Amino acid sequence: MDINADVQLDQAEIGEMILGRWAEVRRHTRSVITQNKLFKIEGMPYEKHRERVMDQLRVLGKAGATQHGFPEFAGGKGDPGGGLASFEELVFADPSLQIKYGVQIGLFSSAIGYLGTEYHLKNLLPAAISLEVPGAFAMTETGHGSDVASIGTTATYDSDSKEFVIHTPDRHSYKDYLGNAAMHGEAAVVFAQLYTDGENQGVHAFYVPIRKKGKLLPGVGSQDDGLKGGLNGIDNGRLFFNQVRVPRRNLLNRYADVLEDGTYTSTIESPGRRFFTQLGALVQGRVSLTGAVTNAQKLALDIAVRYSEERKQFHGPDGQEKTLMDYGRHQRRLIPLIARTYAQIFMHHELLESFHGVFSGENDTDETRQDLETVAAAGKALSSWYALETIQQCREACGGQGFMAEHRMTGLRADLDVYVTFEGDNNVLLQLVAKRLLGDYAKAFKSPDFSTLAQFVAGQVGEATINRGGLRGLAQNLIDFGSTARSVGFVKEQEHQHQLLTDRVHTMVAKLANALKAGGKDKLKQAELFNRYQNDIILAAKAHGELILWEAFTDALGTIKDQDSKKILTWLRDLYGFTILEENMAWYLINGRISSSRAEAITEYIDTRLLPRLRPHVISLVDAFELDESLVRSTLAKDEAERRATINTLVRK
Repeated sequence: MDINADVQLDQAEIGEMILGRWAEVRRHTRSVITQNKLFKIEGMPYEKHRERVMDQLRVLGKAGATQHGFPEFAGGKGDPGGGLASFEELVFADPSLQIKYGVQIGLFSSAIGYLGTEYHLKNLLPAAISLEVPGAFAMTETGHGSDVASIGTTATYDSDSKEFVIHTPDRHSYKDYLGNAAMHGEAAVVFAQLYTDGENQGVHAFYVPIRKKGKLLPGVGSQDDGLKGGLNGIDNGRLFFNQVRVPRRNLLNRYADVLEDGTYTSTIESPGRRFFTQLGALVQGRVSLTGAVTNAQKLALDIAVRYSEERKQFHGPDGQEKTLMDYGRHQRRLIPLIARTYAQIFMHHELLESFHGVFSGENDTDETRQDLETVAAAGKALSSWYALETIQQCREACGGQGFMAEHRMTGLRADLDVYVTFEGDNNVLLQLVAKRLLGDYAKAFKSPDFSTLAQFVAGQVGEATINRGGLRGLAQNLIDFGSTARSVGFVKEQEHQHQLLTDRVHTMVAKLANALKAGGKDKLKQAELFNRYQNDIILAAKAHGELILWEAFTDALGTIKDQDSKKILTWLRDLYGFTILEENMAWYLINGRISSSRAEAITEYIDTRLLPRLRPHVISLVDAFELDESLVRSTLAKDEAERRATINTLVRK
C-alpha cells in the first residue's frame, strides 16, 4: 500500500489559494467567457478573426470585465489588482482577445490614466475604457525596439499656434507592431522626442487622434502587418505621421509640461529619472503577462496530465498496459513543470499585491516602485520562457494527439511565442534586474554594517572553503555519505535550500562586480567589459528570479491550514528547489558548493523519493487550478477514456 496516496490534497483550500485575492474577479471573467462563448476558432481566416475579437472585446466591456483598474469618476472601479486579474483570465478564451484587451485597456487607457492629469482623466479616459474610442499604444519603432530612449518620432512645440507637431522623420521611425493600428484604432498614445525652442527634452507621450469613423486623418499613415505567427485576431500595423498637429493639452503631462510660451517644466529634474519614471508607470503590462502565461501553463498541464492518466502504452511484466504517468520519464517531464507552475502562481500573487499597493496608493514609495519594477522584469522574463517550454513539453507528452489543433496546444504555443518579446525583450529585462543587483552590491560596500559587507566579501578569498551565506559542509569528502538519505539530508532542509539558492546569486553578482570594476571611469572600457560579461549578467539575473520563485512558494506554504495539503505542497516545493539545483549542478560543482556525491544524491532523491510521493496527487494538483471543461475545451482525455471503454466492451463480447 502506498502511504503517500493516503495523504489527500484539500482542493477547495488550495484552489482558493491559486485564485488568490481577486478570486471573485477571476470567476466573473471566466463566467463571461463561457456564457458568451468568447472562444477562439482555430483556422479562422485572420480577417474574420480580427472582427470576431473586436466584437468579443465589446462584450467584455458591456459585462463589466474591463473597468476594474480605473478611477470611479472615469467609469472604473478603483481596483488596479482586479483589472490585471481579469486580463489574465482571458488567455483561456483566446490569447488574441487577451492581448486586444491589453492593448486597449492595459496600454492605451492606462497610459492616459497613469501619464495624464485631470483633463485627460475626465475627457479622454472614459471613452477609452468604454471602447467608444479604440486606441493604439505607439511606442515601439521599426528601428528602435527595446531602445525607447532613441526613438526617432518627434513632437515639436509651436508656441504661435500652441500645438505640438508630430512627425516621423524616416522609415526606421515608423511606429510598428501596434495592436489596433491597422484597422480599429481611432486614437493613439504616441511616444516622441519632445522639442521646445530647439532643445530635446526627451521622450514624452501624446494623445493623437488617427482616424474618424474608420478613415485615417490627414497626415496619418497606416500599414497592415498582415498574417503573423500567432495572435492573428489582432490588427497589428504601423503608424507614421507627416506634420500632424495636436493641441498643447494633448501632452500627457503628469511628470512634465510645456507652458503656452514654450517653457518646459518638470517635477523630476533628472532627464534619465524622468524617462524611467514614465516607463515605470506602465509596468502593469509585465505584471499582467506574468499571470497570463502562468494561466496558459495551467491549461496545458490540465490537458496533458489528464491525458497521461487515461492513455496506456506497452505491456508491463503483469501483461497489462501501463498508463503513461506510471512511466518514470513521463513523471520527469510533467511533474516538475507542475511544481514550477505552482511557484510561478505564488510569485505572481505577491507581484500582483505589490502592483496593487503601488497603483492604489496604499503603499506607493520609491522603494516599493523599484522592487515592483525589478520583480516584474524578472517574473515576466522567466514566466514567458517557462510557458513556452511547458506548453511544448505538454504537447509532446500527448503525442500526435497533442498536435491536433482541436486540443489547443499548438495554437497556444504559437500565440504565446511573442510574449517573450513584447513588454520588453526578456534578455533586456534581465539586464535591468542585474543592474539592480549590481547596484545593491555597490551600496553594500558603502555600508558601515560589517555583516552586510561580509555577506558579499566572504567567499572572494576562497570560494571552496569560505561561504558568505553561512552554509555548512559544502566541501564534503566523498566518504561523508553512506546513503542517499544521508547525502540529501542537508539539502532537504528548507533553510539550506534557501542558502544554496541565495549563495549562487550573491556569488555570481560579486564576481561580476569584481570583473566590471576594472573599467574604472573609462566609458569605453566599461562598455567593453559589460559586453564581455553580458551573458553572465543575464545568468545572474535568472538565478535571482529562480530564488524569488522559490521564496514565494515557501512563503505560501506557511499559509496552508490543511496539514495533508501542506505536506504535498512541501514535496512540490522541494521538487522545484531540487530541480533548480540539478539544472545548475555544474555551477555548484565548479564553485565547490556541492560534492559529486551529493550531486548524484540530489538526482536520485528526485527520481526515487519526490516523484513517487507526488505521483498519486497529479490529478488533484491540476484539479486545484479549477478549470472546468468549458474553459479547457479539449476532449483529449475524455476521448481516450471512451475509446478504451469501447475496446473493452468489444473484447468482452
